[in-house]
Amino acid sequence: MRHGKARFVASFLAVPVALYAYYVLWPYIQDIYYSLTNWGGYSDTQDFVGLDNYVRLIHDELIRKAFWHSVFFLVTVPIFTIALALLFAFLLNVGGRGSRAGVRGVWGSNVYKVVFFFPQVLSLVLIAIMWGAIYRGDGQGLLNGLLIKIGLVDADKPLAFVADPTPFLGVPAVLWWLLLIAVWGGTGFYMVLFSAAMQSIPKDIFEAATLDGASRVKTFFRVTLPLLRDSVSVAWVYLGFIALDMYALVYVMTPNQGGPDNASEVFASVINFTAFSKGQFGYACAIAVALGIFTLLLAAVQLRVTRRERIEY
Repeated sequence: MRHGKARFVASFLAVPVALYAYYVLWPYIQDIYYSLTNWGGYSDTQDFVGLDNYVRLIHDELIRKAFWHSVFFLVTVPIFTIALALLFAFLLNVGGRGSRAGVRGVWGSNVYKVVFFFPQVLSLVLIAIMWGAIYRGDGQGLLNGLLIKIGLVDADKPLAFVADPTPFLGVPAVLWWLLLIAVWGGTGFYMVLFSAAMQSIPKDIFEAATLDGASRVKTFFRVTLPLLRDSVSVAWVYLGFIALDMYALVYVMTPNQGGPDNASEVFASVINFTAFSKGQFGYACAIAVALGIFTLLLAAVQLRVTRRERIEY
């Protein structure tokens, strides 16, 4: 058995590795090859064009617009989601009062955890449809109906939330409304992630900080946050991947899947439009390859910047 260990292990790994290579690695290789051609997607012939697609990508105005929209989500989605998730996790684990119970969460914390986590059990498309009904701009949407009811909006001129490209703080308004949905849908999961990490921290540390006279704010920034750095780093990477996608929300909720006037275009929506509407699969593959490289570089930089020695407690 000891002499044949390598063959024994290889016999178990051969089939899974082969399946992984065929269904995961091979499509990546095909994508890179097609990005070097002018394939239209509906024929079995492709002409090799080298790096022409990548040169075109650099000068494409729509790609630049989609890039800055993706950067907006890349910055805002992790910041707002992690900030809210950390706040809720802190309140639900060590934010309660009461000397006899020691360090504990707010009253009803277990119920709040279920409520906050609930969006995670819903499909992203279902969430987009639900929020689409809330954002409806014909006066029948929940948000417009509420604003009309309290007299802030004229019933004859309801607000067009996702159809409004008017810049707010230099960013199209539609992106802010999509950001709200992304943060609402993701906060619950990362709250549970941070809650699990906080529960692994000995309560004695929080009690010692309280006895030393540290306020809740100081306890959070001086004790809790440094001990959760690894969890926050992982969350930031995952949220970065999510922020660079945003395809389902853009496709379901915005006019013409990226409108109005390309105000909500992201990389994924441009890839879909270029491939299936314009029939330029080779160019769409080049955009996908560029997005993949950018994502990997971003993850590598993030993990490198946040890497440090593990804190033992």
